[in-house]
Amino acid sequence: MPIRKDDTPPNRRLGLVNLLLIGFGVLLLVSSFLPNQGMQQVPRVPYSLFVSQVDDGNVRRAYITQEQIRYELKEAPAEGAPSVLATTPIFDMDLPKRLEEHGVEFAAAPPQKPSFITTALSWIVPPLIFILVLQFFARRSMGGAQGALSFTKSKAKVYVPDEESRVTFADVAGVDEAKQELTEIVDFLKSSERYTAIGARIPKGVLLVGPPGTGKTLLSKAVAGEAGVPFFIISGSEFVELFVGAGAARVRDLFEEAKKKAPCIIFIDELDAIGKSRAGSMGVVGGNDEREQTLNQLLTEMDGFAAKDKPVIVLAATNQPETLDAALLRPGRFDRQVLVDRPDLSGRKTILDIYARKVKLAPGVDLDKIAQATSGFAGADLANLVNEGALLAARAMRTSVEQGDLNEAIERVVAGLEKKSRVLQPDEKKVVAYHEVGHAIVGHLMPGGSKVAKISIVPRGMAALGYTLQLPTEERFLNSKEDLEGQIATLLGGRSAEEIVFGEVTTGAANDLQRATDIAEQMVGTYGMSDVLGPLAYDKQGGSRFLGGANNPRRVVSDATAQAIDKEVRTLVDRAHDRALSILRHNRDLMESISQQILEKEVIEGDDLKSLLSSSVMPEDAQAIA
Repeated sequence: MPIRKDDTPPNRRLGLVNLLLIGFGVLLLVSSFLPNQGMQQVPRVPYSLFVSQVDDGNVRRAYITQEQIRYELKEAPAEGAPSVLATTPIFDMDLPKRLEEHGVEFAAAPPQKPSFITTALSWIVPPLIFILVLQFFARRSMGGAQGALSFTKSKAKVYVPDEESRVTFADVAGVDEAKQELTEIVDFLKSSERYTAIGARIPKGVLLVGPPGTGKTLLSKAVAGEAGVPFFIISGSEFVELFVGAGAARVRDLFEEAKKKAPCIIFIDELDAIGKSRAGSMGVVGGNDEREQTLNQLLTEMDGFAAKDKPVIVLAATNQPETLDAALLRPGRFDRQVLVDRPDLSGRKTILDIYARKVKLAPGVDLDKIAQATSGFAGADLANLVNEGALLAARAMRTSVEQGDLNEAIERVVAGLEKKSRVLQPDEKKVVAYHEVGHAIVGHLMPGGSKVAKISIVPRGMAALGYTLQLPTEERFLNSKEDLEGQIATLLGGRSAEEIVFGEVTTGAANDLQRATDIAEQMVGTYGMSDVLGPLAYDKQGGSRFLGGANNPRRVVSDATAQAIDKEVRTLVDRAHDRALSILRHNRDLMESISQQILEKEVIEGDDLKSLLSSSVMPEDAQAIA
């Protein structure tokens, strides 16, 4: 949708005033350097000659000012010489006495009359300057975009849908439930009379919540495209300004502009920038700061504007709904909350189909496999994935994107950029090889929906010296206790392999230990999977639901309970560690064989890896540990 720009031509009359003012200024400047018409130009002589002529009695009269002394001679020194001369005065206290002694008439010079041009300019130029300044600020404040007084104007961009750049629901995939909810909004905008005729109230606000990159902004544009109405888009941070009251003024201006173009849609991205709860940490309402004024004005506008004949729908997006003020979420303001979550398997396949149309795919590319391998990816991640594959194909001088390009793009997104310039020492390379093979063997034998797809000892990203890629074979939304214990055992498989082969451990398992401990703590404190502690939650559910972040803090518990939690977490990790050691000891020959091959090839994947891992066996003692 094109952005409407302000094409107003410049003010010609203001340009003429500018030109006239510049002309008068030049005349004033020139006139200051011109000789005064009321003052006759006379020759200047040294002060010593003036004193000598006074002593000789040849001076008839003198006019004294601070700038000069003009005097008249009784007799010119030569025929045709001037009889009126001037000199520059110096600090001489005896001059009046000397002039009296020699009978010289002296007085202060009469005031000089200013020229006509100087007088006219002194009356005309100051008012013109004042008028010019007023017109400058008036034009800037009305122009809106970059004016000195435009900080109170709304910075919302206006999109008017057209046939070429129109975004519709067909361009959005993976969020079918959200599209169903918003289809009703489109009906409201298209035929509001059908709803108002039976007394139905048109909703004023719809809040889109979900993780970043799931398509909240794209979905709001699709609503505007389907309804064919103007679309105002602005970020929540653009309301807040250094000047006090600017945010509230921008909210008022935004809704005034929207009313003029109704029916229309206002989309406020990152609503939490201005809509955070006004209650402080102790539950006391905070002070009267700029953000709160902006929020209060937004609440007032959503209550006040009429939506009977020409509706104005407010769409907003946030990934932190738990931080929003309760007044925003009550009925009558944001009547509906629509979850825009990460897509499932079929949604990912549809999204990949949409973005794959924009690139040249080679024959035989299987997007179903790519969709299966990208569990947890958002719509923006999938768009980036297809683009990365196209970049890789172009870099390799190919004319189409192949399956290998998309697979490599997945690894770049998950593990980072391949660093072939990072050369490992032979002993370090050997440790990395056994470490990754340990992950692969244990991960292959563990239950769950993920299978080992690739082993690599080529460094990637900032810290990964090697990696084992596990891809899900099915869409899973729940994990059992056995599945989570299998994940912990898989994470500890690398460290266990180092213990068995080298008799010592390295720093390479630092990330594995962190992730394994996190899973064990969640099993005990969040999921209630401990037989000792029972079905109790010892973690506080706080923080953002969609942004992740640090682990939830523990509730206030007794020392005995805290010790029991720590003991149970240690028990889970130790049991998974013993299980990994048992599996690798039982499959020691296989681990040696795969490690030697990966030291030669650096990468093993596909059918080769599948055939190697198929000979691994789960020992009975490992099953007993489980």
